[in-house]
Amino acid sequence: MRTFQAPLPSPVDARRRRVLQIGVAGAALGVLGTPGVLRAQTGPKIRIGYWPIAAGLPFYSAIELGYFKEAGLDVEPLKFAGAQQVMEAVLSGRADGTANGTGSANIAIGEIAQPGTFKIFCSNPSNVKNVLDEVIVPVASPAKVMADLKGKRVASGPGIQNVTLAKTVLERGGAVGATVVELPIGQHVAALAAGQVDGAYTLEPTGTIGRMNGTTKVLEAGVIARYVLGDPMAPWFGGSASLASDFIKKNPDAAKKFVAAYGKGVNYVRTKSVEARQYLKGYTAIEGALTSEVPLAAYTMYNEFTPADVAHFQKFFDLFSEKGIFSSRLVVDTMLYKG
Repeated sequence: MRTFQAPLPSPVDARRRRVLQIGVAGAALGVLGTPGVLRAQTGPKIRIGYWPIAAGLPFYSAIELGYFKEAGLDVEPLKFAGAQQVMEAVLSGRADGTANGTGSANIAIGEIAQPGTFKIFCSNPSNVKNVLDEVIVPVASPAKVMADLKGKRVASGPGIQNVTLAKTVLERGGAVGATVVELPIGQHVAALAAGQVDGAYTLEPTGTIGRMNGTTKVLEAGVIARYVLGDPMAPWFGGSASLASDFIKKNPDAAKKFVAAYGKGVNYVRTKSVEARQYLKGYTAIEGALTSEVPLAAYTMYNEFTPADVAHFQKFFDLFSEKGIFSSRLVVDTMLYKG
């Protein structure tokens, strides 16, 4: 470094040159030693909206286990109060996708409003075995079957998906004349305990919370599979993870890496469900003893859908067309991510 023949620099110039050399060398080492961090800094930020419920566990796990960072991705989780707000964030460009647990019908409404916006790459099916949806009643209620809620006040979560499904389940279950009351899901147990409503179409972990504190019991679980799809074991794809088509088009490599890393989160939940439960804390209101009790959702990745799965998914969407909630029939297959 000192082979050139030139006048010796002053002590100040020598120190300044040394500092610059160290800085350049440090920067080079940073580039070589931390490629994952560098890619995360230079790649697109991927903003994923989520509703803080248990179904989003693969997303929470992938963040906490570093799966996205390992893929060189800069993923930002955005928490919203409801599934509709998650969908609206994607429509407005404030989010690039949705985590599992976001209502599939909410996503569909966004798709109808702006065709070609959403691509579903993972869905969380539920039924009488993999419980997400249920109708619960006060622990002292004499109700034995759905028809016993005739003329009663029944709560449902807020939003068009929850209300439409609650009304359909009650009608098809023989609960003629029941009135559906929109309430935040977190208030369902308290409303039942206080006698404000006689039943509630709700989502887990509500039923588990009510059971554990001794205030409510499950009248029937897996009600969408039974009353909407016609088979208690049929998969109800009620929530889905998706990416915006515009993001996929502009960032095809990042999109593929994101879906693959998310898939690692799904596999982790499938194979290590006990360990995965710890990641519910912080992302949802589920903590303490409830963490080990709440039912976990099943998951179907885009490349795992069978023709029968797609048919059940379509039947779910067709209900909303029949009820006039969707302005036109939406074909599920056109919304599925193709890889």
